Amino acid sequence: MNTSSAVQAALSGLGFGLSLIVVIGAQNTFVLRQGIRREHVPAVVAVCAVSDVVLIAAGVAGLGAVIRSAPTVLVVARYAGAAFLIGYGILAARRALSPGAITGEPSGASVALGATLLTCLGMTWLNPNVYLDTVVLLGSFASTYAGAYRWFLAAGAMLGSILWFTGLGFGARLLGPLFARRTAWRVLDSVIALIMFALGTVLVLQH
Repeated sequence: MNTSSAVQAALSGLGFGLSLIVVIGAQNTFVLRQGIRREHVPAVVAVCAVSDVVLIAAGVAGLGAVIRSAPTVLVVARYAGAAFLIGYGILAARRALSPGAITGEPSGASVALGATLLTCLGMTWLNPNVYLDTVVLLGSFASTYAGAYRWFLAAGAMLGSILWFTGLGFGARLLGPLFARRTAWRVLDSVIALIMFALGTVLVLQH
């Protein structure tokens, strides 16, 4: 095995993986909000990172071809994901109407770990775009690499996800002073609500 080719494959996977994940979406906005609140951040980061690792491995192993041959699965996931995102958007809109500081007010009250993790899992596994991007698209890209090199590419993509979610979750606390104000929370939750409504609508209208 050529070492330089393996490194090149890993770097390609890192860049390709980051290009798919560094976007404004449901999962990233959720991680950002948890990071700002400093609430269950290690657990949320771990769920997102491990989920991506599993999906990337599945895509490189060939699950993408199975998904393409069973479009009904994506249709079911599309409507379930749309309902979930719109529902979360409604909750974000309600928070925007009565925002509080990070602590000490009703809208800033802590959410149980179990509920937080279930929401995080929903943001990840009920989003059909995750399967199209991480499993199908990345899996197709990996198939252009021969033998073990595709797994070096997968390792690079996995590393990209781990670095991104870690940086986003733990780095968001730097915005804490800004979000000690009601107005900042109102803006953030309004943006989150709009993103969720938009993503949910797109999923419903997709054919």
